[in-house]
Order: sequence, then structure tokens, then C-alpha cells
Amino acid sequence: MDAKTSSADLTGDAGSEAEAKGARRSRVSGIDRALQVIDYLYETGAPSGAYAIAKAVKAPLSTVYVIIDDLVEKNMLARNADGSIWLGARLYHYGLAYARSLDFMSVATHEMHDLCRQAGETVQVCGRDGDYMLVLAMADGPSHYQVASRVGTRVPLNWTASGRLLVGHLPEAERIELFKRCARTSPTGRAEIDARTLSDSAGKAFEERLSIQVAESDYAVACIASPVCDRSGECVATISIVLPEQKVVSDGNHYTEHVRASAQRIEKLMGWRNH
Repeated sequence: MDAKTSSADLTGDAGSEAEAKGARRSRVSGIDRALQVIDYLYETGAPSGAYAIAKAVKAPLSTVYVIIDDLVEKNMLARNADGSIWLGARLYHYGLAYARSLDFMSVATHEMHDLCRQAGETVQVCGRDGDYMLVLAMADGPSHYQVASRVGTRVPLNWTASGRLLVGHLPEAERIELFKRCARTSPTGRAEIDARTLSDSAGKAFEERLSIQVAESDYAVACIASPVCDRSGECVATISIVLPEQKVVSDGNHYTEHVRASAQRIEKLMGWRNH
């Protein structure tokens, strides 16, 4: 009797364990699908319809509808008046909490605001996101001059001063292959697209700790950037001043001194100035 009971108990336990594993697999699959939807919206950078999302992530439309409805209900996604889907407010709050937890972003953001006051212009902290430069933080200058690239904007690496610095530490062959893959023509048509030329300018800018671009990504807009390098000497971010191009022509040295000093202060505060 005991043996039969034990056998039944073991069978029951095994069945429960199998069910639990199946449930876990199901939950993971659901989470993966939800992340695919969120990642698609993040990567495209614009609201999208359920059909386009389903096609992009290769999921059944009915499944995507269920996931979207659930995420909208939880404020992870938002549904616009035209029915398109975009990232929700809850993700923004998560992002803010994550940014506050990072020592680097805390230090860089503080320095960004100091530089904004000193230079009297808009200042950005940028990082690399694959083949793109990503605006991580931004402080608007006191003037009415408006900058199109806001926080979260992703721009091809070859369009910006920061983009070149972010890959300037890489070996030459790696830089050339990267620019062959990702260089794109800019809206103004003034951004360099030749991979070897881009590699040379990226390497030189990194060595000089200064990169300047004028009207390559936006008309009449210039950018002066300096790299923030970690202990190994790799560029992990940049700090840059974004300003009207005529100011670079008339008083460029004034801004270059400020931006270089700011990058060095960030490295020093992070304990990275030993390289």
C-alpha cells in the first residue's frame, strides 16, 4: 500500500513539475514576443500598426493583437488616435530609474548642464547603438535655437562629429568595414560616405580628442564633440556642443576648449584618466 501510494505521489509530483516547466516555457515565450514588439518600435523609431508589427516579428496577427492589448493596458505601450501603437509612459519611467542608477550618466549629466551654462549653447551626451549614434541626454541652451536631434534620436555614425569619435578607437580595418556597412547619405548631402576617408577622419579626431561637423546632418547646424574614454582608452560616449554653424566659423576655439575640458572632467570623476 505504501509502495503504491509512493508511486502515485511520485507520478503526481512528476506531472506537476512537467506542468510547471510547461507554464514557464509559455511565460518566457510570451515575454519574448512582448520584447519583440517593443524592440521593433524602438528600432523603427515611429508608431506602427499591429499588422506591420506582426509581419516584422513574424508572429500571428491574433497573437500580436493580444500582446498589444495587454501592454497598452499596463501602460507599456500607448495606442494613438489613429490606432497606431507607440512606446508607453511606463517604459519612460523605467528608463529614468535605470539612468539614475548609473554613475556615469549621473556624472555626465551634471557636466552636461555645467557646459551648457558655460557655453550658452545646447549640449548633448551621446553613445553608440550599433551602426548609429544615440542621444543619451541633452541640455537646451538659453537661445531660441532649436535642435532637431532630441534624447533617443538615432543617427547614422557618419553624419555626426560624435559618431566618428565613438568608433575612433577601433582598429583601422574594423573602422573601414564598419563604415562600408553603415555609411549613409545625409539629408543635406554633405556627410562623407567613403569608408576609408571616414576611417581616417575618425582616427584623427579620436587622437586629437576633438571632432567638428558643419551642416552634415542638418542645414546650418554644427557640432563640436570630444570623446569620453574609459580605463582601456575606448570611447564610451561623447559630450558635444550643438550650435549654429556661423558660430563655429567666427569663434570655434572658444567652444573647443570648453568641450575638451568637460570630457576630461567626466573621465577624471569616473577614475578613467589613467590611460
